[in-house]
Order: sequence, then structure tokens, then C-alpha cells
Amino acid sequence: MRTYRVARRYAEALMTAAEEQKVLNEVAADLESLERLLKESREFGLFLRSPVITTEKKRAVLRELFQKRMSPLTANFLDLMAEKGREALLQDVLQQFFVLRDEQLGIVPVEIRTAVEMSEDQREKIRRKFEQITRKNVRLAFSLDKQVKGGFVARIGDTMFDASVRHQLEVLRKKFSQGNGVN
Repeated sequence: MRTYRVARRYAEALMTAAEEQKVLNEVAADLESLERLLKESREFGLFLRSPVITTEKKRAVLRELFQKRMSPLTANFLDLMAEKGREALLQDVLQQFFVLRDEQLGIVPVEIRTAVEMSEDQREKIRRKFEQITRKNVRLAFSLDKQVKGGFVARIGDTMFDASVRHQLEVLRKKFSQGNGVN
């Protein structure tokens, strides 16, 4: 819980600074690149979390990697995190930043799990349906899950929408066992 609060505070500080300097989109793009790097490079994540590597070494590497590739605000923010010894929380800070940005923009993230890849038409229909349900813009994140036997399972925060074939069969089984049948 403590790391959540710390990450949230850093994300709020960065969000506030980005808004004040009117560089929110630029900072968000920088952080999306940084998030991709953390996902693609296990070594970079290990480097950030390593207690053996000194703070000065981490700051020097971060400056070398990002000073010229990112906005000054983002580069300075990364340097500050390393200076304060919080670089291991970078992934959590990124997640909190994106949550705050989505809240500000009125965007609801929806995670969709399917057994097979969906067509663009199917994705668009799902997007429209969830925009009707939430009455907000949605950001869909699709993933493949072989345990979904057809249809899809969606999650918005703590709410699950199960439109899978397995779930539909379970609903039918319950109706028949209760004697309600299908007319």
C-alpha cells in the first residue's frame, strides 16, 4: 500500500507540472515509450531495481539515455526519481500517471480477453457498446486467452462482463435445472 501512495504522489506531481507547462501530451508520449522499454527490456528493469548500482551511476545512465530523447520535464523527472532513490517504482508511477490522465480526459480503460483475434469491425462494435454502457470514451486493451472458449470477457475496473460461450451455456444450464426452460 505504501508504494501505491508514493507512486501516486509522484504521478500527481508530474501530471501537475506537465499541465502547468502545457506539455501533457509530450510527457505522456515520453512515458509510453518508457513503458514499452520496461516491458521489452528485462535488463533495464533490473538495472533500475538493483541495490548494488549507485544512485550516481543510475542518474548518469538515465541522463545519457533520455536527456536528448525526451522532453526536459520528463528527463528531469527521471533524474529526480533516481536522486530520491525511487527509480524502482518507475513502473508503478507510469501506471498511476496513465490512470490520472485517463480520469482527466474522461476515458475508461476496458480490458477485453478473447480466444481469437477480433476483426476491426468487431472491435469497433465492442467499443461502441462499452461507450453506451459507461457513457464515456473507452480505451480498449485486447489480449488473447485460450481459456475463453468463444465470445469475450471484459473488465472495467472491478466489474466483469462475461460474454463467453462458456458463460452462456452455464446460464442455460441453470435455467433448465430450475425448470424455467427456454421458450
